Amino acid sequence: MTTTPLSAEVAVLGAGAIGCFLGGCLAAAGQPVNLLGRPRFGEILATHALQVAGLKAPPQPVPPGTWHFIDDERAYGPALAQARWILVCVKSGQTRDAAALIRAHAPGHATVISFQNGVHNAEVLREQLGQTVLAGMVPFNVEHTEPGTFRQLTSGHLYVERPENPGAANALQVLLARIRTGVALRTDMPAVQWSKLILNLNNAVNALSGLPLREMLLNPDYRKVLASAQSEALDLLRAAGQPLVRLGAIWPPMLPPLLRLPTPLFRLVARSAIDIDPQARSSMQADLRSGRLTEVDVLNGEVVRLARSLGREAPVNQALVALIHRQERAGRFVPVSAADLRSQLGV
Repeated sequence: MTTTPLSAEVAVLGAGAIGCFLGGCLAAAGQPVNLLGRPRFGEILATHALQVAGLKAPPQPVPPGTWHFIDDERAYGPALAQARWILVCVKSGQTRDAAALIRAHAPGHATVISFQNGVHNAEVLREQLGQTVLAGMVPFNVEHTEPGTFRQLTSGHLYVERPENPGAANALQVLLARIRTGVALRTDMPAVQWSKLILNLNNAVNALSGLPLREMLLNPDYRKVLASAQSEALDLLRAAGQPLVRLGAIWPPMLPPLLRLPTPLFRLVARSAIDIDPQARSSMQADLRSGRLTEVDVLNGEVVRLARSLGREAPVNQALVALIHRQERAGRFVPVSAADLRSQLGV
């Protein structure tokens, strides 16, 4: 695609599945967007129309002229230079590189929003940048389901740190309302992010299973593994005095007891808490299948670091980190059965 940016106040830095969905939703609502991403998606979007689909909704074509994809990092500068809003959607390991690009090119009045997994990326960006940096959280899964189509596959709405300035908060609310998933501006984002991390401990289990999320969650042995990982993390967060919050219908401390229910009862209760497309899978599974490095170190690995800071251990999450790294090193994805996973983790 061409390297000349669109005249746009919004730039999405790290336009993968989440970034293309968020940017595509904004563009579909009439907000021009520059999408800054990798050649993998640039090549696809050069020959296929960009479409976004909400949960259980048909794909919506994004009008040409409202978005532009730039896949050459050397050409990101002009798009960042005109941005009022920069949505950072890169993987956690690329946060410092993203900060360097923003620092080199973006205006001082820009607002940077970190829509990334993990709990510390906004802090890293703040350390590196002079611009306003807000923590954000995307609770739902997005997958690139057909060429050019980015589909929301689980329920939830966006969470973003509320700016202190009321005018800035109002402008942010107006912008993000165009995404139409819903948005909540919060003053307790650390609690929101740790609560999301409890949910995201599922990513490693789902990745190792090789199954769609719904199918994996209907297997009691996979659920026991996930319940053990979450219980371990919840115990550590209680010891650390870290508050948690309800995410929609989900109160994180109730997840392990829910997961340990018999499958018919689990199915009944879970149906009222979260809506999952039958084909939804974790982004970590997609990474393993594609031979890419995962974000396990900022998810399950964050639990391990928390344990060490408290002089304790997190054996279940540490074992999950090791199993994911083993798959990464092998370069060939081999699913692990539920029984084998329970045996390897000793749960």
